[in-house]
Amino acid sequence: MSNVVNFSDRMAAVQPFHVMALLAQARRLEAKGHDIVHMEIGEPDFETPVSIVQAGIAALKAGKHHYTPAAGLPELRQAISDFYQQKYKVSVDPKRILITPGSSGALQLLMPALINPGQQVLMADPGYPCNRNFVRLVDAEVISIPVDIETEYQLDLEQIKKHWNNKSRAVMIASPANPTGTLITETEMRAIADFVVQKGGHIIVDEIYHGLTYGVKEQTALAISDDVFVINSFSKFFGMTGWRLGWIVAPEAYVDGLDRVAQNIFLSASTPAQYAALAAFKPETMAELERRRQLFEQRRDYLLPALQQMGFDIPVTPQGAFYLYANCKQFNDDSYQFCLDLLQQAGVAVAPGKDFGLNGAEQHVRFAYTTSLERLEEGVARLQKFVAA
Repeated sequence: MSNVVNFSDRMAAVQPFHVMALLAQARRLEAKGHDIVHMEIGEPDFETPVSIVQAGIAALKAGKHHYTPAAGLPELRQAISDFYQQKYKVSVDPKRILITPGSSGALQLLMPALINPGQQVLMADPGYPCNRNFVRLVDAEVISIPVDIETEYQLDLEQIKKHWNNKSRAVMIASPANPTGTLITETEMRAIADFVVQKGGHIIVDEIYHGLTYGVKEQTALAISDDVFVINSFSKFFGMTGWRLGWIVAPEAYVDGLDRVAQNIFLSASTPAQYAALAAFKPETMAELERRRQLFEQRRDYLLPALQQMGFDIPVTPQGAFYLYANCKQFNDDSYQFCLDLLQQAGVAVAPGKDFGLNGAEQHVRFAYTTSLERLEEGVARLQKFVAA
């Protein structure tokens, strides 16, 4: 048996999630009896709503576990279309909706369908790290644009114009964004969409944290243009992380091509998960999800001032998602070492900035308020002792 490992060249550009190494270490500490406060992983701590689970079980019992069409169950596509009408007052033809294995599955469809090798995709830095890797897997180039408080960590038209060239093919925007929790304004989104479409490019909008906003009402990019590609997921707001289910809304002219790619990459998303997701839009489910959203807002409103009072610099109040992106340079200018020390000495796990890009990464950490208020209070007490030592 050969010991030679011959990965493709593109694998060299695919970076690991550094937070996963921290999580593994946290699990080892827990196995030894240590108590760890987890604020590192972007997964809601709530169980999937009972109505969704029951719908999934009912589907399995009824034998609904065979392949669906590659674009997804027609009933689910219609339910999502109805959801856009009810929530946003936006009419979306269900034929434009494709069901995918999570939002990651959506990007697996979009990248080979839209981006040629050597072309460029523009995105914000800091930003969700997997987006960069999906671009690299089709041998395209990522243009990471540093963003800061001046634009509330979002891209703006001026930045897009500055970096756009004859190799540029697409712009990716996340609103609310990971790791900063900020939203792009409707005015800025419209200006960017108009410019990119005029240039013959694509705009891909990540809306997977829609539903989790605080003090503002988010608006889908589909209200601005039919030429955008919108990605969403049942993972965050709907609490269905392990079910692996998401969707794309695409311009009508691209649906058939994306359907063909889906047939070849994953054939179809999980059938039981799709039937379960039909229950996500029931009034009683939506009421439960709204209750959870309010709890996330309470957690944000506790954790944000608590961190600021300790000396963490968080210059903008996030309006969505469940993250706080904090500058920790007052305590350590190596954020990964800060995370290691915090975990080992205080039993608090947070994510290092270098998972989210290069822009100020060594001075930033991400706190996820995806645990109970009681556990957040315990984490804050430990942090206070740690930074005062």
